[in-house]
Amino acid sequence: MKFKLIINKEKEEEVVITARQRTALIDEIESLIQKYAGTDRIPGYTEDDIKMLSVSEIACVTVLDGKTYAIDSKNQRYRLKQRLYALEQQLPSSFIRINKSTLANEGALERFTVTYAGSVDAVFKCGYREYVSRRCFAQIKRRLESK
Repeated sequence: MKFKLIINKEKEEEVVITARQRTALIDEIESLIQKYAGTDRIPGYTEDDIKMLSVSEIACVTVLDGKTYAIDSKNQRYRLKQRLYALEQQLPSSFIRINKSTLANEGALERFTVTYAGSVDAVFKCGYREYVSRRCFAQIKRRLESK
């Protein structure tokens, strides 16, 4: 692996990685860059206050009744001002889409279970459950098999 640093005060800072495949090291570098860029914290709202949520403590981001919520590792819900598609671009690659209205933090997933009806549910370490669409499950399965 090669490392190259170019300091040019006239240009905007940019990190470019050329790799054959995604690895744990690349994920860690991406996480560090996200934190440095100030995107590792998202404001979450409750009825009484505002809490700055660390991206690592968010189990999933979901849309309920047309509003976007973050569910943290303690199974607490926080209202978010951003839309799901904007959050999908902002959050690190450890967040994967599990259905049309939910992004899951891969590190917060405990397991996938099959229901009696034949559908698949994602069970989070905090106890929250969310269904997984067939299309997203196929993508998740491919992603997990490639690791």
